[in-house]
Amino acid sequence: MHNQKCLNCKYYSKCKDGFISWIFFITGIIAAIAIRAVTLLAHLDSVYGKISWYVGVSGFLVFFVYKYRILKKRTYEIKQYNILDKLKSKKELTEEDYGLIESILCSLTSKKEQINYLFIFCLSAVALMIAFYVDFIK
Repeated sequence: MHNQKCLNCKYYSKCKDGFISWIFFITGIIAAIAIRAVTLLAHLDSVYGKISWYVGVSGFLVFFVYKYRILKKRTYEIKQYNILDKLKSKKELTEEDYGLIESILCSLTSKKEQINYLFIFCLSAVALMIAFYVDFIK
């Protein structure tokens, strides 16, 4: 959910959460679960561990290609409009410059991305605890 300022922004359609971004978000979550389940599933049956590894790595490949494309697009637009040079020299920004900056900042406040990082962090902690238990305590 975006704050009220984003909802009233004329660039909202450029940075709102679209259907495609939800697909990649879910792909990232599935990959995070799969890759962290490898150790546990490998102890149950090596085939399940391998399947989980392939699902996780494939999902991360797709997810990070998507994230890389977004980063490249942002970088291209910043260079195309000379935003950094204008900010450093304190030159006056055009309406298009403000729109680009607003769009980039709006997209950086994505709740999905914050949830994704928190989810990956929590899953990693749980996976480490399970792996430690299975490998050293059990």
